Amino acid sequence: MNKTERQLAITLELQRSKVHRAEDLAAQFETSVRTIYRDIQALSEAGVPIIGAPGQGYSLMEGYFLPPVGFTAEEAVALLMGTDFIEQRLDAAYNSVSKSARRKIEAILPEPVRAESARVRETMRLIHASEPVTHQKEKDYLGQIRRAILERRKLSFGYLKKMPESDGSRKSSREVDPYGLALVQGNWTLVARCGLRQDIRHFRLSRMTELAVLEEGFSVPAGFNLSRYRPPDDRNLRVVVRMNLNIADKILETVNYYLETTEEREDSLLVTFRIRQPEELLPYVLGWGGDAEVLEPEFFRRRIREEAERMFKRYER
Repeated sequence: MNKTERQLAITLELQRSKVHRAEDLAAQFETSVRTIYRDIQALSEAGVPIIGAPGQGYSLMEGYFLPPVGFTAEEAVALLMGTDFIEQRLDAAYNSVSKSARRKIEAILPEPVRAESARVRETMRLIHASEPVTHQKEKDYLGQIRRAILERRKLSFGYLKKMPESDGSRKSSREVDPYGLALVQGNWTLVARCGLRQDIRHFRLSRMTELAVLEEGFSVPAGFNLSRYRPPDDRNLRVVVRMNLNIADKILETVNYYLETTEEREDSLLVTFRIRQPEELLPYVLGWGGDAEVLEPEFFRRRIREEAERMFKRYER
């Protein structure tokens, strides 16, 4: 980024946010604080009304704004593909908004940039593979949850857990304080404080039923920030599997979340997984059939053998 580009970017940052410290601008643009001081001085001399408040930072005089900024073909592609993603993944309200935004972006692009961005977009496609019914239910729930988060209202819903409780039941009823939404490995997930567990939990929208937005409100804890939130990693069970080399690509495609290390041997691949419960990995290991062998822990080897024996009995009749 040259000096002119950096100074324009600084002006845009000041226009976007109220106050910026020189130190923050220097970190953002990967330059020195002294350089930022010189840029601010140059912008002021060029007529940009920048106000400096000691100990607080720089801001633009209220009412000042730059005219619309032009986009490169690559920037236009990023924005337009963003509207495609929103149209596929968000609820109906944002579906129409994304189409409107796409038309506006295309309308202000110069013809050469519009043609080039269209050419690039034709070489890439976002494919959404969810089943239509499930997909539509998630979209409907997404809209309700999004509004509940913004209005700070509690939610109630039925939930189908991945793992059953001690009584064998996977169903439960939950009442939660919704903090935010995250798209995790293609699945919309609600991050919320669960009244039942008295802690932050994660809920897939695809496993929810009978969702309701309640009248009761809630407050987000001071200091909670969804963009900085990281759930605790409680995958404490280590599983080592020996596999034939010819299925290595299947592993990377299907269980990369649990994958910890791989070690290629002369005639096999040694793979280490970290999981919470054996049931998380069990279907995958069974699906790999004779191409995989669990080496440890021993109790998981026995579990695989028991499942294989059950399957054999079903087919020997």
